[in-house]
Amino acid sequence: MTHPYDRLPDAAAELFGEEARAEEAYGLLTVDVPVGSWVAALEIARDKLGCTYFDWLSAVDEPGTGFRVCAHVVSLGEGKVRRLLVRTTVPHEAAALPTATDVYAGAGWHERETYEMFGIDFTGHPHLEPLLLPEGFEGHPLRKDFVLASRVAKAWPGAKEPGESEHGGPKRRTMLPPGVPDPNDWGPMKGQLPPAPARPARAARPPRAAGEAPARRARSVSEGSVSQAAEPPTQAEPPTQAEPPTQAEPAKRTPDAPWEKPKPAADEGGENA
Repeated sequence: MTHPYDRLPDAAAELFGEEARAEEAYGLLTVDVPVGSWVAALEIARDKLGCTYFDWLSAVDEPGTGFRVCAHVVSLGEGKVRRLLVRTTVPHEAAALPTATDVYAGAGWHERETYEMFGIDFTGHPHLEPLLLPEGFEGHPLRKDFVLASRVAKAWPGAKEPGESEHGGPKRRTMLPPGVPDPNDWGPMKGQLPPAPARPARAARPPRAAGEAPARRARSVSEGSVSQAAEPPTQAEPPTQAEPPTQAEPAKRTPDAPWEKPKPAADEGGENA
């Protein structure tokens, strides 16, 4: 018998409703449902598809679209792992979604984290309180419009490059990452910094006639590239003739050496004479 999970994504409308859309990419099956079908889609995943294991829940801030809430659930039946990602999108102006704690009890902590990081209100949650951020923290750090105040008070980390202040050259305009405002517009140095120098405009090139190729300077191999300075060729000096090796002098013989004055084995007047 075919498992209902194996019929996806073709049977997405049959299982999750006419407005549901499903696709499979990189081995992960994803089902997108409207906000009104969020809880019902999770119940279908649990009861009909056997996805009884709740893995995680989070969100992604999509500028111009809204917050895309994702829940990853898994089916472990029949000795086979089947993963399913259920998604829905809530608008930025009314970021609210029914809680999934009645379907998956483990979603409670994940919804609390998503609430404080993105500002999404999970209606019906039994204890929707901050989980990670300190008490009195203002704002939602994972929103794209959240100002990274620490990057205004402290320079962006990383090694200094040539052309910056520590190298003695003129400081170039620093590129600000997303979420980092201009220090002259926001923060403790507001209005105290000089305006950024404007980049000089490039001179306009003379127009070319229709079909005319751009001029190109040709150089021979002997001339080298344009960046090489023209230097007169230098005449190589003739190699110096090596001196003939001197013959080593023979070692002088010492006249008083023992082998220079051999002595007979016995005196002339002895028995062996």
